[in-house]
Amino acid sequence: MSPLFSLDCTVAISGGGATLAVGMARGLLDAGARVAVWSRRADTVDRALSALNAPQRTTGAVADAGSLAAVRQALAHTEERLGRPDVLINAVGGNLSAGPFTEIDIDVFRQTIELNLIAGCVVPTKVVAAYWIDRGVSGSIINIASMSSYKPLSRVWAYGAAKAGVTNLTEATAKEFAPHGIRVNAIAPGFFLAEQNRRLLIDERTGEPTERGRQVLGRTPFARFGEPEELAGAAVFLASAAASGFVTGATIPVDGGFLVDNI
Repeated sequence: MSPLFSLDCTVAISGGGATLAVGMARGLLDAGARVAVWSRRADTVDRALSALNAPQRTTGAVADAGSLAAVRQALAHTEERLGRPDVLINAVGGNLSAGPFTEIDIDVFRQTIELNLIAGCVVPTKVVAAYWIDRGVSGSIINIASMSSYKPLSRVWAYGAAKAGVTNLTEATAKEFAPHGIRVNAIAPGFFLAEQNRRLLIDERTGEPTERGRQVLGRTPFARFGEPEELAGAAVFLASAAASGFVTGATIPVDGGFLVDNI
């Protein structure tokens, strides 16, 4: 493998049990990395580790990414099992509601912001960046943004606002941490089939796209949904200091052309 994309590092993935996170983890393992899966539920951690099937180079920690204490504990566990983490992927997130703006449930809106922005970016970044700064480590943070970071998607108000916040914090923290040699970037997936959105996009009875799915495909020049493993290349690139050592504050769309669709 090219030295640009050969990894000898430990990667901690917060929200590491999700479909897209597991796809990235496979690519990182193939590139030589060690991977720690952090997730709020033990069964999710176990399922991800089983799917990765690399017991010598993986470990798992049950941690609520919205809790400073839990993230610190997961970080200590990772260091003990796999060595000091050099890369953090913030993959916690998801949408909790959809509907007209005037019918927003404020409590659910707040929970969605907490999930995607506070747990999905702020808390793990705060803990891990402080750990690196104390030790003089030039690490890499990879946030997970969204198409809604760029363009509002209908009916998912809190999710879109939170993901726009993720791209903003990606740029802001990239500047804040640059004097310490810490890079902060993001990946913005297009539409991928995962646990949360599969029923929204695919009719379970027929296996065909739903009306919403057809709308998405009609706006995606590649005219298909992404596969989780198609995020791995961007993750390996951003994890590798050799390949992306002068890249910080960037958000890379992996979207089948969704953002460039036009008439």
